[in-house]
Amino acid sequence: MTPRITKTVAATLATAALLAAPISAYAAVTQPTLSEAAVTSVHAPRGALVSAVPIARLTAAQLDGAAAGTGFVGTPAAKHDVTAYRLIYRTVDPNGRPTTASGLVVLPDGRHGALTVAEYLHGTTATKAYAASVSEESTDRLVTALFAGQGLVGVAPDYLGLGLGPGEHPYIDTKTETSASADLLLAARTFALRHGVLLKRDVLVTGFSQGGRASVALGRALSRGEVSTFRLGALQAVAGPYDLQGTELPAAFNGGLAPATAAFYLAYFTTAWNRTVGLYDDPREAFQEPYASTVEGLFDGTHPDEEIVAGLPDSPEKLFTPAFIERLKHPTGRYLRALQAADQICHDWTPRVPVHLYNGTKDTDVVAANADACATSLRTRGANVTVHSMGAVDHVGTALAAYPQIVGAFSRWA
Repeated sequence: MTPRITKTVAATLATAALLAAPISAYAAVTQPTLSEAAVTSVHAPRGALVSAVPIARLTAAQLDGAAAGTGFVGTPAAKHDVTAYRLIYRTVDPNGRPTTASGLVVLPDGRHGALTVAEYLHGTTATKAYAASVSEESTDRLVTALFAGQGLVGVAPDYLGLGLGPGEHPYIDTKTETSASADLLLAARTFALRHGVLLKRDVLVTGFSQGGRASVALGRALSRGEVSTFRLGALQAVAGPYDLQGTELPAAFNGGLAPATAAFYLAYFTTAWNRTVGLYDDPREAFQEPYASTVEGLFDGTHPDEEIVAGLPDSPEKLFTPAFIERLKHPTGRYLRALQAADQICHDWTPRVPVHLYNGTKDTDVVAANADACATSLRTRGANVTVHSMGAVDHVGTALAAYPQIVGAFSRWA
């Protein structure tokens, strides 16, 4: 959610206008320390708080100015000044082993007692430094702060391997997107108590793009009672690739996605899933040269989006070998089983709260049909699902149109 990738591939919620917005208060960012980023071998429960540092303070007027300058037209006026904190907390990696992750918690200044959490799950980023808890230019940080400005507690995980998280990010890994999000809730509960705030049981969940599908998965976990005493209070997801096998992956090859965007997403997806699922033994099995020698390194978390895009071709057909393209199109074996498991987020549970899904008809990053597929599946299980079309807008435009509405809807819980 930085402006950088919007100029190249619109894979995160970001606009160039953010750089011109009056967000000077974000400049007072505490830089990561070695002790913060370190992962120790000390065994501690999931969700245990390792550290918390303040990273930004914004007045209500600054929040309003930043929202307007970024393009979130119609966002309700902020009612509170806010303070943002970066938390380091304990969670687990894709193999269930102890690790740490970073995340953002934003408190409304002057509010104490029992408050409701709004948890925001961010869209695709391949760069550690762009995470909301680290980057002062992060639109993810702004969205989370907008919820706090209404009197809610804003919570936003960086996910594994982003921000100050060690290692590489397991992209589109439903299990750890859920565990990292759930464990940050537990850490936030501990942290908030130190500030005289008790987190209420009902959690308001939302997310954009990658975070859209992750928010549905987190909603499922909350509904099943898998996150301590927390439960799902509301679910509003924006432009998520909920149906990988049936909708999003086919769109990467049938013209539904912009070719350069498809190359970016598929390169990230393939290298990440090779670590968690196992898609190839040698990069040359999947990627054509010269990309086979470089593509894995591009997604190690240290490269900015401009470098990643410059290091990739402008279509999947130029990136992958013909044989691997056929495998992506026609999955079998463990790859097929992994896709089927990932797509269960819209198939194997029944939300007990109304679900709102947002899409845009000109979205060439995540095609609008994803929302329709998810809604249809959830409705067959008796869920109350509404699909909101934001009209003829692209990926970023969908978020810019949706989040003023979502902030307004969630503000009723403050």
